Amino acid sequence: MIDVRPFKTLGGANHGWLNAKHHFSFANYHDPDRMNWGRLRVWNDDEIAPGTGFDPHPHRDMEIVTFVRQGAITHRDSLGNVGRTGAGDVQIMSAGRGVTHSEYNLEPETTRLFQIWIMPDKRGAEPRWGAKEFPKATGDGAITVLASGRPADEGGEALTINADAAVMATTLTKGQSATLALAPGRAAYLVPAKGSVTVNGVPVAHRDGAAIRDVAEAVILASEDAEVVIVEVAAD
Repeated sequence: MIDVRPFKTLGGANHGWLNAKHHFSFANYHDPDRMNWGRLRVWNDDEIAPGTGFDPHPHRDMEIVTFVRQGAITHRDSLGNVGRTGAGDVQIMSAGRGVTHSEYNLEPETTRLFQIWIMPDKRGAEPRWGAKEFPKATGDGAITVLASGRPADEGGEALTINADAAVMATTLTKGQSATLALAPGRAAYLVPAKGSVTVNGVPVAHRDGAAIRDVAEAVILASEDAEVVIVEVAAD
């Protein structure tokens, strides 16, 4: 099953400083058919105006992954972490038993990012923050694991999250493909951050979402030069 959620059908709100689109129910947007996709709870497509951002606020018991598409975001939290994550790179925050953080666009241009929330496997974990550069334009059609709590990725280079899930990305030139294997009981959700693709022949345009389950392999073929962000999770 491959269920495409066109960008124009997403929920959202424009707050002036923040123009947000929601792939799943969030804030004042509620759709009972789009509550989550397995353990994936939130995928927000945010545009943040220069010199603005999210003031300090708390989270707990959620794995929050940010993939920056344009510009940069500057993070600060109650653990003492401070960091700037630029376009194409990723940061994670395991909220665990509780953390307060802020996210500001201190750049002279609009920052565009995906904010992804994954439900953790255990509650009350030690909170943690980290950031990673995404290796771009490898040219081999590889899918790079950026953040993961899957046992198979333990000890690798990916940032660690407290969930049996993975956040991945791939850059493809036009006509190039990448293959995502899905074991029984697993599901995936992908969004082209740049360009457009087909997934097993199903068109997925720029910023559309594709919810995938009950397939052994998802072949991602670039209709044009593309950058694709993928989350793989337990399907239940």
